[in-house]
Amino acid sequence: MYGTLYIVATPIGNLDDITLRAIKTLNMVNIIYAENKLHSKLLLNNYNIKTPMRCLHEHNEIDKTNEIINKILKGNNIALISDAGTPLISDPGYLLVTRAKQHSIKVSPIVGASSVIAALSVSGLATNSFSFFGFFPSKHIARLKVIKSIANTTQTAIFYESPKRILSCFKDLEEVLGMERIVCLAKELTKTFEVIKTTTLPKLIDYLQEDKLNQKGEFVVLISAIDKNNQDNDKEKVDKILKILLTETTVSKSARMAAKITGANKKYCYQKALFLADLLKKD
Repeated sequence: MYGTLYIVATPIGNLDDITLRAIKTLNMVNIIYAENKLHSKLLLNNYNIKTPMRCLHEHNEIDKTNEIINKILKGNNIALISDAGTPLISDPGYLLVTRAKQHSIKVSPIVGASSVIAALSVSGLATNSFSFFGFFPSKHIARLKVIKSIANTTQTAIFYESPKRILSCFKDLEEVLGMERIVCLAKELTKTFEVIKTTTLPKLIDYLQEDKLNQKGEFVVLISAIDKNNQDNDKEKVDKILKILLTETTVSKSARMAAKITGANKKYCYQKALFLADLLKKD
């Protein structure tokens, strides 16, 4: 008979967050495959789990997948864990699970912590509908493109960000979404120096800049959804702002400033600025 592949969620920070079923499973399986053995050894030692452990990470996933499938086909039970949280969520394992399904191998979830759900639950943003985007692109232009694509989403948008890019990413968010969009920054969830801030982008940028240590850690970022009922009000706000700006500066600059202040689409602001500028000339 085939063995079973267990996808085991582990704590995202506080070691006490592991479930009893996860401990039982990790003790029962023949082999544990971990993203980082040294990192996961701390967890296993804390719970006196003696099961042999091997590595499965993004650099060896293709080779190790065949090895693991063969072991399961021979009757071994295997557990997959990531460095933190639920495996496969921006972590290795997708190929392994896909191959297991192709071989009719049972894949069983051992549920537990997820930083995405944890952050959403305490963000104060809408929880009824959301999308997860993993990590945004590291390159500035590509990141702006992604942000623009979700600027008018009617769902809460969630993504991870690296400490190296967190400040530049938030500046890109402000450039596209404007100064009034509500965003949640969740840092070091369940750990000693946990931070959860839900406010406007300028305030979050100030927080990140006031101390370099504020840019350290593991980040989950959540962007508030656009309320369809407020879109007409937003357009009225753009009109009012543009009418003021157009008396002081050019169409192009007025459009850029209105987009930054309100978070409205730049193309819409520019077209509206052209229309209003024409009306002002006639007046």
